[in-house]
Amino acid sequence: MQYRQFGTTDARVSALGFGMMRLPVHDNDPAKIDEEKTAEMVHYAIEHGVNYFDTAYPYHREQSEVVLGKVLQGGYRERVYVATKCPTWMLETRDDYDRFLDIQLKRLQTDHIDMYLMHAIGKERWQIMRKTGFDRFLDAAKADGRITYAGFSFHDDLAMFKEAVDAYPWNHCQIQYNYMDENYQAGTEGLRYAHGKGLAVIVMEPLRGGRLAQRGPDEISRFWDSAPVKRSPAEWGLRWVWNHPEVSVVLSGMGEMSQVVENINAAETALPGSLTAPELKVIESVRDSYLKRVKVGCTGCEYCLPCPQGIKIPEWFDAYNRASMYDALKDFPKKYEAYKADSGDLEACVSCGLCEDQCPQNLTIRHYLKEIREAALGQKELP
Repeated sequence: MQYRQFGTTDARVSALGFGMMRLPVHDNDPAKIDEEKTAEMVHYAIEHGVNYFDTAYPYHREQSEVVLGKVLQGGYRERVYVATKCPTWMLETRDDYDRFLDIQLKRLQTDHIDMYLMHAIGKERWQIMRKTGFDRFLDAAKADGRITYAGFSFHDDLAMFKEAVDAYPWNHCQIQYNYMDENYQAGTEGLRYAHGKGLAVIVMEPLRGGRLAQRGPDEISRFWDSAPVKRSPAEWGLRWVWNHPEVSVVLSGMGEMSQVVENINAAETALPGSLTAPELKVIESVRDSYLKRVKVGCTGCEYCLPCPQGIKIPEWFDAYNRASMYDALKDFPKKYEAYKADSGDLEACVSCGLCEDQCPQNLTIRHYLKEIREAALGQKELP
């Protein structure tokens, strides 16, 4: 396994981090994690050098931390770094920080969190954090040993990112970054800015919720097939992120053992600056082709759920994007009833806006749902 320095700390972390947000489940229920399969995957990863495990308070309907705590028993906890996140949207007072951290310590069956992050910072949550004394909490939690390193995950614009970086002596930050998102949110400029300030940079969504792991339509497949080295689209996407020397850890939300094995094998040789000019050109061509096709920039994080009307918003966005990416938009109306049965009735949307309040991508969800409804019902000419 390849290891990288974690900012200016003494920690050395595996280039591949295990994201605990898309674990195998029973009955398609996110709250019913398949603990046997998860344990097998986690233990295999640890035995093959992965030492960074990332979870959060709400993942898998608040079950991810619980399961991670279980599977790290038996001596595994001492071999890894555990990262989890404070639910910033639930904060009201200074005492809330301690209350949530104590809950998380119990769930994870540990006496300390190695990497603790303020979750999904944006302008509104940033103001709440400042008002409720996040800095005093972090200072106290580090002093008493409940957390070792302090950081934040981020979903907002570049100016907000720089403000957050400069506001506290953070050890690390976590940003969305992949070959489709060089200029999105923190982007490349933010990556370099944080690294220049001494922060370790953790990358989430390196494959855009798994979307960049697909071969894509024929024109994109031809780019992959023309590459000087044969790799899966997932490996190309991960290697693009690992190619950046400013990146300490790349998180992958692995849901099956084959993904764990493939990603570990790729991480061993994906050194900074290792991609050649022809290889980078292939990725650039794929990116440009995808940008012409994607309708909604949703990563499938599910922060918009639950919808009061029972609409599974990410599933609709995924279906719409897939139809666009795979040249199937004209068949979209024919599949409406099947989509409706699985993902909820779009016509039930009352435009309450709760989904948009929670979306870390700041998507105009109501506008997109209307667009998809019109496309699904054949009420407008499709592009």
